[in-house]
Amino acid sequence: MESRTLCDSNICTGCKACINVCSKGAVTVENRTGFFAPLIDASKCIDCGLCAKVCPNNSPRELKDIIYGRQGWATDELRCSSSSGGAASELIREFIGNGGYVASCLFENGEFRFDITNDLSRARKFAGSKYVKSNPHLIYKEIKDRLGRGDRVLFIGLPCQSAAVQNVCGDCDNLFTADLICHGTPSVQLLRKYLAEKGIDLDKARDVRFRNDNNFGLVVDGNRLVCGTLPDHYTYGFLKAINYMECCYNCRYAAYQRVSDITLGDAWGQLADTDANGVSLILCQTEKGKVLIEHADLELFDVDMEKAMAANPQLNHPAAKPRKRDWFFEQIGKGRSVSEVTDKVFVKYRIKRLIRNLFEGRRTQK
Repeated sequence: MESRTLCDSNICTGCKACINVCSKGAVTVENRTGFFAPLIDASKCIDCGLCAKVCPNNSPRELKDIIYGRQGWATDELRCSSSSGGAASELIREFIGNGGYVASCLFENGEFRFDITNDLSRARKFAGSKYVKSNPHLIYKEIKDRLGRGDRVLFIGLPCQSAAVQNVCGDCDNLFTADLICHGTPSVQLLRKYLAEKGIDLDKARDVRFRNDNNFGLVVDGNRLVCGTLPDHYTYGFLKAINYMECCYNCRYAAYQRVSDITLGDAWGQLADTDANGVSLILCQTEKGKVLIEHADLELFDVDMEKAMAANPQLNHPAAKPRKRDWFFEQIGKGRSVSEVTDKVFVKYRIKRLIRNLFEGRRTQK
């Protein structure tokens, strides 16, 4: 197959906006563990230019100033089922309750993918942080179809995905977008490999959690993967930014100005007595986003934006690429285990884990 690239592999976010608009099936986006490769089949392409027109890198969206910022949480029930303060869950509940549709990411049948629904019980699957690159599939096309029928749609996803849905659907009063403050995302291929090393088949898993309140670590079907009392290797690599996709270190949407109507994240350390239960950071860039927040059942407080930005560096810039990041993926490509390579990169982590395992073993024997 004669092919050409749509954008450089080091900046392709895997948003798949290009696939959503190609009527000839000429575009594929290959997931190569550490980066995406967007390819155009020259034998099928009719040079319409739509793929480049909707690509958030080739046709970047305008970034908007923050006009409103708060911190807070949802009701106890929603807050307890969320990894942060439950703001996203409350927005979903309010939006569907008023007759709208919500599109976001869920885990189902071994896949982290987007779905769209107006069924609140179905939408509960959207809850929880997902520290992995999700698959949008044809979600933007489905959203555009819904908008064409006059439906209201709330899209919740990563900033690059929010830019993609806006490029595909255009400016529309019935489309509301919320982006999540994104540190960076590893490939699902890497997650699948790591779990397989632990004897877990992702395709057979019923539930995968990456975080419970402020406790970071993989929990599969209720079983927490731990390394002593430290986070598992996959999570530790995520926290240290070593296992992200290549595009994450070049993200144009990791900035103080934002691409969506609403931005959601964590308000770390500002309401210290309530941090254990999760506190959401809520930023609005448009009036319609502000209206959504004001109509939601959220307990809101003032926020110190300087502290919020200090605690969320991706409100200033993308994650810095670690010096050994390329070596990390080279070794993974050679067949070495995720655990082994992570230990090689982070020697202090390996030593701490060995010491804690030894200490806990002695404590168990007493």
